[in-house]
Amino acid sequence: MSQAARILAALALGLLLGIATAKTGWGPRAADLAEPVGHLWLSGLQMTIVPLIVALLVTGIAEGAEAARGSRVAGRSFLLMVAILWFSAILGGVMTPLLLHLFPMPGHAAEALRSALTTAKPVDAVPGFGDFLRSIVPSNPVTAAAEDQILPLVVFATAFAFALTRIPADGRRRVVELFRAVAEAMIVIVNWVLWLGPIGVFALAYVVGVRAGGGAFGALLHYIAIVSSVGIVIWALAYPLAALAARLPLGRFARAVAPAQAVAFSTQSSLATLPQMLRSSERLGVPVAASGVTLPLAVALFRATGPGMNTAVILYIAHWYGMALSPAQIAMGVVVAAITTFSAISLPGQVSFVTNTAPIALAMGVPLEPLVLLIAVETVPDLFRTVGNVTMDVAVAATVARRGGFDEAPLTHEDRLLGEDSPPP
Repeated sequence: MSQAARILAALALGLLLGIATAKTGWGPRAADLAEPVGHLWLSGLQMTIVPLIVALLVTGIAEGAEAARGSRVAGRSFLLMVAILWFSAILGGVMTPLLLHLFPMPGHAAEALRSALTTAKPVDAVPGFGDFLRSIVPSNPVTAAAEDQILPLVVFATAFAFALTRIPADGRRRVVELFRAVAEAMIVIVNWVLWLGPIGVFALAYVVGVRAGGGAFGALLHYIAIVSSVGIVIWALAYPLAALAARLPLGRFARAVAPAQAVAFSTQSSLATLPQMLRSSERLGVPVAASGVTLPLAVALFRATGPGMNTAVILYIAHWYGMALSPAQIAMGVVVAAITTFSAISLPGQVSFVTNTAPIALAMGVPLEPLVLLIAVETVPDLFRTVGNVTMDVAVAATVARRGGFDEAPLTHEDRLLGEDSPPP
């Protein structure tokens, strides 16, 4: 059984057992004992967030920026990807509150869930918009890290990563290797904690089952629908990008990208879909000179649905707790979501879910406890994440080729080899 299946089974078992024992004399007492176990597991994940985010941001941005500097195609691809990531984050910040207003969580379920996790740590007061602007640049990054001030820490790590691209190659390589080693060590710890995930998820799921009852299942289904809807909209935006920026007929683009979408849906891996993405791009007339640079860069650095869906996750938790977030809080989350997407490079789904959503929650001042339950049902939204990412990757490759004049270039030997067994579009 896969790790994701084990955690999902622990969630279902914990909720069912909690609901079944809620009316017994010992059920609530058992929930009081189980709750610290779940929070201990969450703390194990939380202790890795700051060093892991900083290390991954430094390595990801430094290597991505260096690749962009080394090639005009890579540079154009990188800039377009960054623009889409920011748009995705803003879309998530705008669309999610609208969806929750139109389709709110049932009142009884929201109230039951709010009361279920009674030991959730109270969040700190979030500054107003003026204080938000003043706090973007940290006066002391060490203090920012110690106090979980994620936004200024992310700004510092981003500036540090870009500064590395301006120093001699030998020094840059040593620093990047150091941060890569730190990231790898943190990922080992995260994997150890996730191996114990069924215990932590079962414990908190049991608590929620006892205190919230059957409404917890409905709330989780509602969560899946809201977050997946954001991903579906971002996925759909790849089609107008291909039509308007790459000047491709919608039908042709849809037919060409469909095989890559099928592979993405079945594997839930952008990396595993890369060969099929190259073929889809070839069917659209994108030469290897463009797709061979843009698509590997996209697989390594680009998660189009990530900022929007990650922002949606945290806004949903805020809705769960009945928090009225200010524009400054949402702006903090949007900025962190757009930048920390680069920290998801080549990480497994559950690890990237933690490393990308927890910083947004800390930046917005939203409790982290519900992430323990939501990580268990991430398998369903992750389907839409992967398919949306793959579709946008191909649209970006076609756009870069069109804007760079590659659509008029003669076919190379590599193009002919790639298209030998490809049916016509």
